Amino acid sequence: MYSLSDFDFNLPPERIAQFPLPDRSASRLLHVDGPRLADRQFTDILALLQPGDLLVMNDTRVLKARFFGVKDSGGKVEVLVERVLDTRTVLAQVRASKSPGPGVRIRLAEAFDVTVGERAGEFYTLKFEADVFDLIEQYGRLPLPPYIEHAPGEVDETRYQTVFNKVPGAVAAPTAGLHFDEALLQKLRDKGVNFAYVTLHVGAGTFQPVRTENLAEHKMHTEWYTMPQETVDAVRATRAAGRDVIAVGTTSLRALESASQTGELVAGSADTALFITPGYLFKTVTRLITNFHLPKSTLLMLVSAFAGYDEIRAAYAHAIAHEYRFFSYGDAMLLTTPNRA
Repeated sequence: MYSLSDFDFNLPPERIAQFPLPDRSASRLLHVDGPRLADRQFTDILALLQPGDLLVMNDTRVLKARFFGVKDSGGKVEVLVERVLDTRTVLAQVRASKSPGPGVRIRLAEAFDVTVGERAGEFYTLKFEADVFDLIEQYGRLPLPPYIEHAPGEVDETRYQTVFNKVPGAVAAPTAGLHFDEALLQKLRDKGVNFAYVTLHVGAGTFQPVRTENLAEHKMHTEWYTMPQETVDAVRATRAAGRDVIAVGTTSLRALESASQTGELVAGSADTALFITPGYLFKTVTRLITNFHLPKSTLLMLVSAFAGYDEIRAAYAHAIAHEYRFFSYGDAMLLTTPNRA
């Protein structure tokens, strides 16, 4: 039906947000309701949600996952932790002039050593000598996306995390959640909007463009998610009451839909490589809050499946023409799907 070139678009570089706005909830919101587009502020989400609606948020916390170091031989190395496997072991991208083999030691951040283990596809297994999370928090650098051109600073330490982050493990932020501050969350609670949480540890693969024109040939990156039973119960109660299940971000949506592949949402933890393209019928999520996504990305394909291909093309053209801010620190959209299972 669709090929890679169908998801390309021209984005002026000045539309890529390099810094967050002073206030989280000060972003703009493009409300996409079928062919109808409405320019709003993000705080208008309060009027667009109803009592009994359920917001499902991703409570992952971004790790300081980037390191610079040197091998025993003196060669320079850049390491980006992709996934924590246990308290002493990670999977990581390793950039070096020569690929390090098993047993090679790398000094990271001029502070501690790791030992290279076996390859795992495009990743390397790295063995730490002490607790992974402690060393990452103490010596790592925040892994800002490749399109953000400044080095991470104090503002990023706070603003590239959601205010409801809880479970460390992501190497990229669930960016739709960045728009919510405590004041807006409280107003939503006061209105009677309900909240539930999933954990999906966002991997660096979220920024990788699809490179095969035939989408069926694309190998989706995998991400680890946990679906709590209390979230399953909240979703069932919401649907029974005829209210909307609103995913805050594509990561929450992927977790919900991955856990719904039997037709019913089920609790548990698993890897997901769910690749959502137009033609997919959504089993759990009815509305989606999301940022604007990269050309030729799996996330652009996902939102096109959710709201409609033509509708997303029109929305993106409108957003560019009306100077919306794009990507992680950018503005948001509210989408409704007609494509229900």
